[in-house]
Amino acid sequence: MKKVEDQGVEFIRLQFTDIFGVLKNVAITADQLEKALEGELMFDGSSIDGFVRIEESDMYLRPDPNTFAVFPWRPSEGAVARLICDVYNPDGTPFAGCPRANLRRVLAEAAAEGYTMNVGPECEFFLFHTTEDGRPTLNTHDQAGYFDLSPVDRGENARRDIALTLESMGYEIEASHHEVAPGQHEIDFKYADALTTADNIVTFKFVVRTIAQRHGLHATFMPKPIFGINGSGMHTNQSLFRGDDNAFYDPGAELQLSREAYLYIGGLLHHARAMAAITNPTVNSYKRLVPGFEAPVYLAWSVRNRSPLIRIPAKRGLSTRVELRNPDPACNPYLAIAVMLKAGLDGIEQGIEPPPRVDRNIYEMTESEREELGIASLPADLAQALEVLAEDRVLQEALGPHIYGRFMEAKKVEWAEYRQQVHAWELERYLTKF
Repeated sequence: MKKVEDQGVEFIRLQFTDIFGVLKNVAITADQLEKALEGELMFDGSSIDGFVRIEESDMYLRPDPNTFAVFPWRPSEGAVARLICDVYNPDGTPFAGCPRANLRRVLAEAAAEGYTMNVGPECEFFLFHTTEDGRPTLNTHDQAGYFDLSPVDRGENARRDIALTLESMGYEIEASHHEVAPGQHEIDFKYADALTTADNIVTFKFVVRTIAQRHGLHATFMPKPIFGINGSGMHTNQSLFRGDDNAFYDPGAELQLSREAYLYIGGLLHHARAMAAITNPTVNSYKRLVPGFEAPVYLAWSVRNRSPLIRIPAKRGLSTRVELRNPDPACNPYLAIAVMLKAGLDGIEQGIEPPPRVDRNIYEMTESEREELGIASLPADLAQALEVLAEDRVLQEALGPHIYGRFMEAKKVEWAEYRQQVHAWELERYLTKF
């Protein structure tokens, strides 16, 4: 309340996500903030995808005071701030369909085993030109490549402003650079505990799109907007800690990885095909996950090799971590982190040994070579991913019955709609041929 008064905040956006990770908000005036902080603000949950039916629509937002931030692009006079919220039922219990509350639940399960989780994402996105009336196009603003600078990289100004805006909101930006494809960028911010990182990803996407718009550009986190070039990923670095000690680090072991690290890798690989439905949740996600575009489609792990699904970065000690390379930025980070953690914990609890590491370039292997090494692949499309998730009880527990049921229902509809469409590729190939 004092920050609001001192910084001249007049409006507060109470933010939360639906089960697909789409950011929602209810705007209130500063006069209503005390009521909101007491958890007395009601909204209609039946209007939100995947929440509740109309006959049980009353829901309450409970802001998390730790997420308070002022939007630096708004005027200082009549400033606007935000608070990220958990969603609660009228009886005061956490709403089972709230992705943030669901992640809290899985983190509590990890805490009962003595673990906390740290997560560091690497978020990629495209910047495209817009038409005169503001509609996005697929025209990129440059023809730059990996790590290029201006004048080749004409999106550098927008990327710099995005990074500065994030820093003013408390982010520690570790890297900002042009990515492989024209118009593609990456901004990496410092890891944090799992819940904070999920909040940071949601805010990051919101800030990127807002600042890009102010530069006359459209930012998209769609995984594969353009055929023939690399898609956007969200490589996710993760580690477990016991108190102040990194549970993945063992200075006396091979590769200085603890047994817990190996079993965590085993759990991720064991559940990877089912996890894909959550970490790669759209029809378009699987247009990125194809061989030939540096896409991590093969279920294997290595230390420095970037062709398998999982890579172990070189740094050790407190920085020892596992990098899962298939998630994309269209995922709901609360759900994605929940299933990753649950899969890794299952590996530890069940003693799931990972296969031998693969240090060869899997992209250059033949299909028979991969079969000989037992290297499987991620699902080829969303339908396959949903089928595998339907058989994975561990990941269903990670989502809870409500989110799992509503997610599966919506995604089956999405796949059915896609499957029934006639696409431009089909018209070009078949219309005059037959």
